[in-house]
Amino acid sequence: MQSRLRVQGHPIQPMLVTFPYGLFVSAVVFDLTDVIGGPAFLGEVGYWTAVAALVAAGLTAVAGMVDLWDVPGGRTRRTAVAFNLVNLAMAGLFLVACLIRSDAPQRGASVPMLVTELVALTVGAVGVRLGARLVQRFDESGAEETSFDALPGVAGSTVEIVRPRP
Repeated sequence: MQSRLRVQGHPIQPMLVTFPYGLFVSAVVFDLTDVIGGPAFLGEVGYWTAVAALVAAGLTAVAGMVDLWDVPGGRTRRTAVAFNLVNLAMAGLFLVACLIRSDAPQRGASVPMLVTELVALTVGAVGVRLGARLVQRFDESGAEETSFDALPGVAGSTVEIVRPRP
């Protein structure tokens, strides 16, 4: 199975998923620093980092839904659906934290917010494991091989939206 959304033959969704995860972790680090007594502006930086992560999570979810359309039924499809639901749950927890903080002065972090974010990261760790399982399944299914040698010979558009081969 190949992804419908690709850049130079590589699926977009696995590339995009790293952005929300990295931004969510960064937001928690900023918030933790704010809670343990760091400069107050770090709480606001953590808030805006979480907002950026939510935007990235939305884009990733759209790409994931497009890819989910062609995942064959059975165990792989259940894993893909679980992966998308877990990522949605993680983003939902961060969204709740951001909505509560949006009215606070300087959008600083608090201990309950930090606990909510840590729970969200724990949920996200399950998503990472499910994503790794999906990648293993697609590698075993005979995905096309790619290498850096293929890059110089690319002609035309490098972003494709195509119907995958059966």
